[in-house]
Amino acid sequence: MMTSSSPLPTASRVSPGTPAMAGSRLFPKSSAASNILSPTFPGQISSGDPVRASVAHLLVRAYTLPCSTAAQAFSQLVQPTARFQLALDALLPLLNSSVELAQRILVSFILYSMYAPYPISLNPFKSALYATFLKERGYAIKVTAEGGFSDNEQLVWVLWKILKGDGNDIGPYSPSTLTRSPLLPELRALHLFLDEENFAETSTPEPGIAAINPQQGEGEKPAKPFKPKSPSSAQTVEVSVNPEEDEMKERIAQSMKLLLAARDRVLTLTEQRILTPMIPNLASPPMITSMDLPSIVANNPNLAYQLFLALLTTSNAQSQGPYPYLDVLTKLPPTLPSFDLLVRLLRDASIVIDPATGGKTTVADVVRVEALGRFIHESIKWLDSAEREEREGLISDDRFAKGVQNLCRFYASLLRVSIVDMALDADTAEMAHFTLRNSRFEEANALYRLLAAGRF
Repeated sequence: MMTSSSPLPTASRVSPGTPAMAGSRLFPKSSAASNILSPTFPGQISSGDPVRASVAHLLVRAYTLPCSTAAQAFSQLVQPTARFQLALDALLPLLNSSVELAQRILVSFILYSMYAPYPISLNPFKSALYATFLKERGYAIKVTAEGGFSDNEQLVWVLWKILKGDGNDIGPYSPSTLTRSPLLPELRALHLFLDEENFAETSTPEPGIAAINPQQGEGEKPAKPFKPKSPSSAQTVEVSVNPEEDEMKERIAQSMKLLLAARDRVLTLTEQRILTPMIPNLASPPMITSMDLPSIVANNPNLAYQLFLALLTTSNAQSQGPYPYLDVLTKLPPTLPSFDLLVRLLRDASIVIDPATGGKTTVADVVRVEALGRFIHESIKWLDSAEREEREGLISDDRFAKGVQNLCRFYASLLRVSIVDMALDADTAEMAHFTLRNSRFEEANALYRLLAAGRF
C-alpha cells in the first residue's frame, strides 16, 4: 500500500495549472530528461515547469529503484490535486510509446499506485492499462506462434498483475530487474487472461484516456482496437485453461512474494511450508539474483539450503553455470547460518553437471572443490579484520571471539567426516597458522593440536 494516494477525480478535468513543489529540488531540471515527455505537449515541456522537469528526471533516473520507491517520489514531487492532470498529460502517452521497456513498466506502476488504496475498478486509468495489456499480449502471442520470444513479455506480466489487483507485489522490484528477469513458462503472455467483463466500459470513457487510440469511439470498449489478428487461436488457448493451472499460478505468485520477504525477515513455519515445495519452480529460471542470497542465508538458513540446492542442480542450463552461486558461498560471513549451510551442502549427494568437465558429479564435490577453500580463506580475512577493528575500538561486541570459536568447530567437524584431509599441507596450512595465532581460545588450541598430530 502506498503511503500517499490521489483523490479519485471527477469527470471534469483538473486545472492544467501545476504548482511547483519544494521537493522538486531533489530532481533538478535536465534538458535530457525533458525529451522523454511526449511531443504532443511541446508548450508544456518548454514552459519551464520545475515539477514536470523533475518528473521527467525521475522517469530517467528511477530504473534501478524499487517501483514503490519511484512511485512515492512521484507523489512527493506532485501535489495531490495536480497528479491526475500531470499523469494524463505526461505519463499516459508513454504507456503506448516506443520508449524503453523499463520506463513503460515504471509508468504502469505509477498509474496504478496513484489509486492503490482503491479497488482497480475505480482507477481512472484502468481502461488504458487494460487496452495496453490486450495490445501487448496479442503481439507477444503472435511472436510466440511464429517461434520467437517477444521483448514485451515482462510488461504483459506486470500489467496482468496490476489489473488483477496484485500490483503491490511488484513494488519491491525495480523496473530494470523486471525487464531482465526471465518468466516462468506458466507466466508467459500466452497463459495470462483477465475477465473481460470486469473491464468493459458501460459509460463514457474518462476524458483523455480514450485518446490513446484515435480510432476508438465513445461507445466502444477500449479493448477492441487492440485484439490480436487471429482471435480464434487465442480463444482456443483460453478454453484450455483450467482451475489447476490457475491455482498453480497463484501458488507461484505467492511463493515469489514469500521468497522476496525471506531476504528481510525470518519466515514463519507456515510460510516456509508454502514456499519450500515451490522452490524448484522459482529456481529455473531463477526469480532472484545472487546478490539476494546472503540475506536469505542470514534470516532463513533452512530455506537457503533448499534454494542453493535447486540453483546448483539447475544451473547447467544458464550461461554462467553455478559459478555466481558458488561465489556467494565463498563470501558468506563466518556465522552459524553460513556454517550450517556449508555442512549440509558438503554432505549432499544430489547429481549435478561438473562445471569444469561437463560430466556428472555431486553437489558435495562441486562445493568442496570450488567453494570450501575460498570460504575458509575469506572467513579468516573477515576475522582478522574484526580483530583489528576490535583492537582499534571500532566495535565492542564479541563477533571476533565467537567467529574464531565457530570457525574452529566447523573445521574440526570437516576433519571428523574426512571432508578435509589433515595430512595434506595444501588443505590445512592456512588454518593451522590461523589456529596457532589464536591459540588463546580453547577451540583454536584444540584444533591446532589435532592438525599438528595429523602431520606426524
